[in-house]
Amino acid sequence: MLRETYTKELRHLQDEILRMGSEVEENLLKAVEALIKRDLAQSEKLVQADKWFNQRRIDIGNDAFSVIATQQPIASDLRLIAAALEIAGELERIHDYVKGIGNISLLIGEYEVPAELTIHMPQMAEKARFMLHRSLDAFTERNSRLAYETIKSDDEVDKLYNRTYRAVMNYMAANPDSFELAQRLEWAAHNLERAADRVTNMCEWVVYLASGQYHQGKDLLKNFQP
Repeated sequence: MLRETYTKELRHLQDEILRMGSEVEENLLKAVEALIKRDLAQSEKLVQADKWFNQRRIDIGNDAFSVIATQQPIASDLRLIAAALEIAGELERIHDYVKGIGNISLLIGEYEVPAELTIHMPQMAEKARFMLHRSLDAFTERNSRLAYETIKSDDEVDKLYNRTYRAVMNYMAANPDSFELAQRLEWAAHNLERAADRVTNMCEWVVYLASGQYHQGKDLLKNFQP
């Protein structure tokens, strides 16, 4: 009976990570769509939703510490708990970027945004979302190979961000009166780039969960052994 309870609590911890991650995935796309379509009501909803994600991180932490205190987990399960705590923190931070995009949209207000400054953002959001989805699959499967492959995808998001940054600089030069608007859109793109970086951090913890070894992203790409 005790073992059954223990297994159930670990499964619950993993399921809560997946639930939180699924919501973050969805909101990444919603934030960019609301920014481009100037849907201020949706942007406000995403800003307010961040409170839920902050609370979920706290709840997952409490659940994890409860398992440690009551079940005395073995080494491999301790890795799962440690990874869950770190991943919950990264998910909460990714949603901070979602909230940031929502706030940027609200700051812009009723103004239309230049299409050339947002053209790459939906693709950035989708790539970051896909990376996040794969990282959660890797977490569920304890699949270090999938985590490694996901980290490599971060370069694609970086390239799109760099294109957006160059477009913003050119736009500012040609339209100095629109400096503030262009700068805010660059911040939104940067939030997407940082969201993908946070997924890389999640993947580092998946590799730790699977192998017991922790490496940061660049070192992991150099030293990974399938």
